[in-house]
Amino acid sequence: KMAGSSTPWIGSAYLFLQSTCKTIALPALYESSQKKPCVFKALKLALADSTGSVNGVDMLKVHCSHPHLIVQLKFCKQENCRRFLRSYREGALQKSLQSHLQLSLATTTVPLQVELKAGSEHLDKMLKDEDHCLECIYREKPDRLPDEEIRELEEDLKSLMLHQSINNNVAGKDCLSLKSLSRPYPPQGSSLPTQLTFIFQGQQFDNRTITPDDHQKFAKSVSKKWKQVGRSLQKSCRALRDPAIDNLALEYDREGLYEQAYQMLLRFIQSEGKKATIARLIAALEENGLVSLAEELLGLHSSEDCS
Repeated sequence: KMAGSSTPWIGSAYLFLQSTCKTIALPALYESSQKKPCVFKALKLALADSTGSVNGVDMLKVHCSHPHLIVQLKFCKQENCRRFLRSYREGALQKSLQSHLQLSLATTTVPLQVELKAGSEHLDKMLKDEDHCLECIYREKPDRLPDEEIRELEEDLKSLMLHQSINNNVAGKDCLSLKSLSRPYPPQGSSLPTQLTFIFQGQQFDNRTITPDDHQKFAKSVSKKWKQVGRSLQKSCRALRDPAIDNLALEYDREGLYEQAYQMLLRFIQSEGKKATIARLIAALEENGLVSLAEELLGLHSSEDCS
């Protein structure tokens, strides 16, 4: 064991990012007061994707060192660090970063080159030896608290979302709320802006928010019908409007149906925040004849495949 039972597992690493597109310079974008919140948001979401939790890894500071953007990371749990390393090794983190940067910056594509270091160790050369990578990260203790700029960016984002929702009078529909930014899945039991309960097959259910378990069951069972469900959801979700669904199908074609379905629902959850409720998903499933999957999500029967 790298840490005693009473000692928290804490380690640090540096993530180096470089755009391979000549017209996109990440340090210049981050140094721009207008673009910095967009880049920060993309980084935060991609890191949350890599560990499955927004608390899985902390950003302590973002350094601009042309042509690189260097993100100083802090891990507080070995398991979260392990998830991050697997996501990094499999290319999922890189793909997620590219996708979130594309969305945040409203650009076509942001091809990235990534590199991971812990102290003097280049972890890219030893990614197959996960335990050795963990040891290297554990040996490097963070040398700072989160930078003041990181905390300011959180506040700036909050103010920006509020300002946009007032100006557009859309209650932040087109914006990623800070709550959905800091928590990919809003807490169950939170006050909902829509109905508190809904009726399905004559029974009344709490209109809770979509959970990670719902998310995985949906992606596993929806199969080829994920596009139809997405098109039902897009009627009330701008983030899924054309050509978003077709783009997701192309981008995650190699990963298969599970990943395509997972990314579509993730887009819905991130865009809608607390409004990403189970009632909206159940209605979309019903509309496309996926009653068995709807029943599974509501716990009405044991897990069954639904094609």
